[in-house]
Amino acid sequence: MAALTRLFKPQFSSLLFHRSLSTLSQTNSSPPHTDDPNDGGSRSFQWVFLGSPGVGKGTYASRLSTLLGVPHIATGDLVRQELPLSPQLDEVVNQGKLVSDEIIFNLLSKRLEAGESRGESGFILDGFPRTIRQAVTEIDLVVNLKLREDVLIEKCLGRRICSECGKGFNVAAIDAKAENGLPGMSMPPLLPPQQCASKLITRADDTEPVVRERLRVYKEKSEPVEDYYRKQGKLIEFDLPGGIPESWPKLLEFLI
Repeated sequence: MAALTRLFKPQFSSLLFHRSLSTLSQTNSSPPHTDDPNDGGSRSFQWVFLGSPGVGKGTYASRLSTLLGVPHIATGDLVRQELPLSPQLDEVVNQGKLVSDEIIFNLLSKRLEAGESRGESGFILDGFPRTIRQAVTEIDLVVNLKLREDVLIEKCLGRRICSECGKGFNVAAIDAKAENGLPGMSMPPLLPPQQCASKLITRADDTEPVVRERLRVYKEKSEPVEDYYRKQGKLIEFDLPGGIPESWPKLLEFLI
């Protein structure tokens, strides 16, 4: 699919998107819509990466943002930055529950406003939207990454973060056999460099009960969002064939 032809399509400006989020965080109404070409003008594109927890949204969104020169904004990272300041939010995350729309809108609005002040134009989002209410914001293209559930669980349990530099790694060596119509899949671990090896920590919410609950909640909430974008002709779905070395070039080929 020639998805990259959408890159230069005039749409809402980043400021209008920010204003829409601010409006939604205060009311239940849809964001304002305008067909006035003078209201925002042309800007870079606005893409979203969807997918279950552990599928690799952040990894692929980050690589694509670097390649295309636009910021990668992960709402999960925005939430985790707030955890030390909010015990209540920390409890919600550690139980695998969904963070409220109001909190997500607030955090994302602040991030977009900060980016706008730095001259950023466009973005690649991951972890947003997760609900229909969040999905009413203007988006150009939605890339839905898919992976079998047993592999997702194993990947989540293998995630590690360097406590010093903040980079993410994965110690799971996945070798899933073909079964029940699902293809076999092999993924080597994404191991840290020597300077990070002794500083790895596990996210508090990466326990099997919490991971399974997050997958259940995600499936329940994501289906209406996927249908919403599918009806708009903005959703494309990509089944990851394996790890990053195998999947990344195929994803690029798929998008181009």
